[in-house]
Amino acid sequence: MSSTLPIGGNTYGDVTIRRARTKDVRRIREIVDLYSQDRRLLSKATVSLYEDVPDFLVAEQDGHVVACGALHVIWEDLAEVRTLGVDPAQAGRGVGRLLLDELIIRARQIGVERVFVLTFEVDFFRRAGFVEIEGTPVDHNVFAQLLQSYDEGVAEFLDLERVKPNTLGNSRLLLIL
Repeated sequence: MSSTLPIGGNTYGDVTIRRARTKDVRRIREIVDLYSQDRRLLSKATVSLYEDVPDFLVAEQDGHVVACGALHVIWEDLAEVRTLGVDPAQAGRGVGRLLLDELIIRARQIGVERVFVLTFEVDFFRRAGFVEIEGTPVDHNVFAQLLQSYDEGVAEFLDLERVKPNTLGNSRLLLIL
């Protein structure tokens, strides 16, 4: 099994899931902006989206990016699904699930054993096998190491009080691979 998506991506009917490229950031920005207005996705600086291009996969249909999602490694056995968004015109057609499935495949390929998500879309992630969690499912030593991260996603995973205003109402879910 390959450790990455093929250059051309994997095709499912008329949708191709592929690694993001820098030229996709403008469209990723548009999708993020659609969902950050109602706080279903956290807005990110455009520079952060460019920095995170290696984490992103996109769904492409008829040559247009219609969805995006990222897998961000947090620790040896732990990664977070981030910034998963689908163009509203494609909602309900399974594109988000295809993208999530590819992100999970990617997690397995790089050796991650657990995938975390912070979301309002609880039912979507439950259908993919994620379960809600309380507390922080890492041991004390890992917790102490993760506290040194400046990454807001890590702070969200650790359920730190300083991120509560940004994440109020979100659910924390985990998938064991």
